[in-house]
Amino acid sequence: MLLLKYLLLAAAAGMFTGAAAVVVYDVYLAVQRRRILAGGAEPTATPIYPARPVRWLVAGKLAAIAWLPLLLGLAIVVVPDGAAAVRVSQISGVRAGTLYPGVHFIVPLVDRVVTYDLRDVVFTTAAAPDPKKKLEVLNVQAREGLTIGLAVAVRYRLDARRLDYIHANLPQPVDEQIVAPVVATVFRQAAPDYLVREVFSTRREDLRQKAAEAITARLGADGIVVKEVMLRDIALPAEYAKGLDGLLLKVQENERLSFETDIKQKQVRIAELEADADKIREIKQAEAAAQVRVLQAKSEADAMQYTLPLKQKQIEQTRFESEARKEATVKNAEAAAEAKVIDSRAEFERRRLMADAEANRIRVTAAADSERLKLEAAVLKQNPLLIQKIIAERLSDKLQIMMVPTTGTNFFASDVFQSAFRNGAVVQPDEPEPDPPAPPVQPKPSSTAQRTRTSSPTNGGRP
Repeated sequence: MLLLKYLLLAAAAGMFTGAAAVVVYDVYLAVQRRRILAGGAEPTATPIYPARPVRWLVAGKLAAIAWLPLLLGLAIVVVPDGAAAVRVSQISGVRAGTLYPGVHFIVPLVDRVVTYDLRDVVFTTAAAPDPKKKLEVLNVQAREGLTIGLAVAVRYRLDARRLDYIHANLPQPVDEQIVAPVVATVFRQAAPDYLVREVFSTRREDLRQKAAEAITARLGADGIVVKEVMLRDIALPAEYAKGLDGLLLKVQENERLSFETDIKQKQVRIAELEADADKIREIKQAEAAAQVRVLQAKSEADAMQYTLPLKQKQIEQTRFESEARKEATVKNAEAAAEAKVIDSRAEFERRRLMADAEANRIRVTAAADSERLKLEAAVLKQNPLLIQKIIAERLSDKLQIMMVPTTGTNFFASDVFQSAFRNGAVVQPDEPEPDPPAPPVQPKPSSTAQRTRTSSPTNGGRP
């Protein structure tokens, strides 16, 4: 919006300038033409400066048009941040209301805008004159009549809601015309209620607080908001300052002695309290020890009360465990005896079964031997010469085999052969009797008995 205002003003200024340029140019041409004609020059067909009237109408229209952007630009008012403004009419004076930061429209050429800074302002005074600083020196009188200098600082701002009142009723500038007199008046009225010593030391804050309340009330009535009142420094009279220094030294000495006395009294009190505390501590410790012994005795009694049933339960449990172990031992012995009986029965049954198996084996073997003997007897009947072969085989390990002619004499086997063979024919032996049942299996005889049995054949030459 501010840019628009400047553009409108620039357009208006350009139009006014253009209108003025047209008029000036036409007037210049007319002046030059009159000068040439006045010199006696002959008119030419194409004069250098043609005769034409001044274009007042064109310039007037251009100037009239230029008033429009000018008025529009003047009607736009921009209030900056941190400030506020009031409208002052040329007809009715200050208008009510405040123009806050932003864009506002006014009646051009009738209203004007006065801007005020709304930021905090600090008004200060000096305690003593200083050529380097242009500050007001604020001298006040205390109760003794002595003059003291005060360095005061007041931080304030204008109330934006009452700017119309401030502009219409208060003199300008506000800090010189309003704030300074009010501050000086309030402190000069409040200082006589205090002694110089009080202002300098103990009641300095009371003076500042009292003055701040009065200044705030007075300036607030005029639309000035006081933020803070500060009492920065105090300038005492020279004679009083010297006496005050000695007084302060005495006061400090008295305060030091009083402080030392207080310290000693506190030390004594601390010693007494420590002694009392030690006594109380000893009493409490004795009471605590007695209480501990009582609690120990009670706990021991309670423990015995609960320990006896526990011991009884342990004894009963031990007895139950002994009986259980005894019963378990008896059960184990019975189980072992029963196991032995079962083992004996099993062993007997095993032996019986083995005996039955052995007897069955013997029967089967005997039957097999009987069948074998029958077969052998049948074979021998068919082949009588096999008997000689069997005898020779059985006597081979005891007798030495000699090859002799069958017609030899003095040979011991001739009688045997002759008895066996007669006229080239084999004497048929009688039918063999059935073999008796095989005897039970006996231990294998020794080699001597076997040799004796083998060397003495019976039953007509059969082993």
